[in-house]
Amino acid sequence: MATFKVLVTDYTYPTLEPERKVLETADAELVTAQCRTEDDVIEAAKGVDAIINQYAPLSRNVIESLDHCKVISRYGVGFDTVDVQTATEKGIMVCNVTDYCLDEVSNHAFALLMACARKVVLLNQSVKSGAWDPQIAKPITRLSNQTLGLVGFGNIPQSLAVKAKVFGLKVAAYDPFVSSEIAESQGVELMELNQLCRSSDYLSVHPPLNEHTKGMISTDQFQNMKENAFIINTSRGPVIDEAALITALKNKEIAGAALDVLETEPVEKHNPLLEMPNVIVNPHTAYYSEESELELKQKTAQNAADVLRGQLPRYIVNKEVIAT
Repeated sequence: MATFKVLVTDYTYPTLEPERKVLETADAELVTAQCRTEDDVIEAAKGVDAIINQYAPLSRNVIESLDHCKVISRYGVGFDTVDVQTATEKGIMVCNVTDYCLDEVSNHAFALLMACARKVVLLNQSVKSGAWDPQIAKPITRLSNQTLGLVGFGNIPQSLAVKAKVFGLKVAAYDPFVSSEIAESQGVELMELNQLCRSSDYLSVHPPLNEHTKGMISTDQFQNMKENAFIINTSRGPVIDEAALITALKNKEIAGAALDVLETEPVEKHNPLLEMPNVIVNPHTAYYSEESELELKQKTAQNAADVLRGQLPRYIVNKEVIAT
């Protein structure tokens, strides 16, 4: 019988063998559920020593019910499913994986930028509907000397900045937590948010979702953007005020949007964004490659295994727990 029990609260993967192999090194048994509600998690998590989480809600009620849990390890960079404050109060370490998809998300964001710049999706749809009219894509503007604005300047947007510069784009960013020295070392100008909106031809959104970033791109920001500017989101849907975005698109305050994430996922079938030819919508897939998915699964399990062995994991969200 294994020393520890680790619950996967929910998952969308066809196999959990990578996680199981990692956890076996810590003498931990993997148990699974497909929780959707707080009550589901409370029932499934009785007596577990660690939790691996995808989308199931780990709220205050859930975390307060945990009597043996030492660590919550979340699949992904974000941790908005977890009440980190309550976990910290309970002495439970919260972990994520910050670096498994840097290439994938930065590549996807740039692919969306290029699709907007060259009107690739619009032209494809036009030809497949029976037309052969390159004029519908006008105007198209040369990329070089245009500006890419980055909302957030962490690992992923820093990787995106390197790629964008190869194509001749100027890069600016807004991030109150990044020093001017770091930005300058990468040839990126830091700006206030609305100044960035005014300066950018493409605005790519990258902050984590929390109480401070929810709806941070809203009416004021759209009214500051250029009429020929595009907004790109590969972070979390609620970072953009979707109603304000729809209004800005209808009023032609901006030229278009490319969204890998939405406020409500899966997308609701009557969402007006689906009817707009200048909007690209993807099903929250920017993070994915075969390699990144395997890396994510292994590193998420490794976080839990490390804590169960009495070691510090590589990725810790609430480092203040270490001192308790």
